Amino acid sequence: MSNKFENKEFFAALAQLVEEKGIPADYMFEKIQAAIISATRNQFGNRENVVCDIDKDAQTIRVYVRIPVMEEEEIEEPAAEWTVEQAVAHGFENAKVGDELEYNLDPMKFGRIVAQTAKSVIRQGIREAERERASQEFQSRNQEAVTATVRDVNPETLDCTIEIGHATAFFPRADQLPNDSFKPGQLIKVYVASITENGGVGYANISRRHPGFVKRLFEMQVPEISDGNVEIVSVSREAGSRTKIAVKSKEPNVDPVGACIGPKGQRVNEVISILCGEKIDIVPFNEDPAAYISAALAPAQVLAVETDADGARACRVVVPDNQLSLAIGNKGQNVRLAAKLTGWKIDIKAQSAMPGAQN
Repeated sequence: MSNKFENKEFFAALAQLVEEKGIPADYMFEKIQAAIISATRNQFGNRENVVCDIDKDAQTIRVYVRIPVMEEEEIEEPAAEWTVEQAVAHGFENAKVGDELEYNLDPMKFGRIVAQTAKSVIRQGIREAERERASQEFQSRNQEAVTATVRDVNPETLDCTIEIGHATAFFPRADQLPNDSFKPGQLIKVYVASITENGGVGYANISRRHPGFVKRLFEMQVPEISDGNVEIVSVSREAGSRTKIAVKSKEPNVDPVGACIGPKGQRVNEVISILCGEKIDIVPFNEDPAAYISAALAPAQVLAVETDADGARACRVVVPDNQLSLAIGNKGQNVRLAAKLTGWKIDIKAQSAMPGAQN
């Protein structure tokens, strides 16, 4: 009878599992090996000298115990140490004091242990490997826009479970856009906003509301950004409604705004489509605060920008009377986004309200 446990079905099932889950085979074999040793120790006197050899090529598992041969008066643990007579009785006819024998355990005995232990450790190994793999996957994609597959949608809360590569993440409704509506199996673009560490495992915080999401989408759509000729200087966003981005060119012959808009608006429209129709204003960055603030308040026309001389980064902006509501925006959104984009506190005044204006 062979002293090895053969189970081609077990190895085939494990290979399929490794392929489907994307878990490294060596990782799973290491876990199974450790678990078999632990289980076998409990069955055979809790010995520390139990060894498990897994031959992936031959698809066999061998479990044996290393037993030293000692003088009878030196033996302290009879279950784990043999005299020469005991060794001979177990089939080691040439045994002598000082030998370390490899006593193979009966496959019929440890085979059941292997089968039971393997099931348990595979479940645990899958959970651990998936957490570790997910952590590594998320770390490599931190603050990136990625394509994800919607796996489940809670019909009541609309929270989602999504898959990014081989990793699974929770995507709460609070981090989705107001117009988002997802179905299982749907491919969507999301942003890995940050990674939260818990017990050495990284969990991804997924968002479609984060300003960084818009920045990454433009980087994906605009070659001039990805090649470094155009830079996104700042992004201000009220997710689902409106975003303003400020861009500048590092090459004199490259129009940063035009590059982001693209031929016939193709590039910006693609971003808008991903964001479910969110409006996007692309603003040219300018080192001159007055010019920058004027551009940031688009589409409103600006007559003048007066900055405080004390360096407080506050300014007064004068607009034509018929442009006042446009400059302020619905519920103050336009001026609020412009202020966040530029980093300046903006006070907007109508032209007729300025000192010296004629009624």
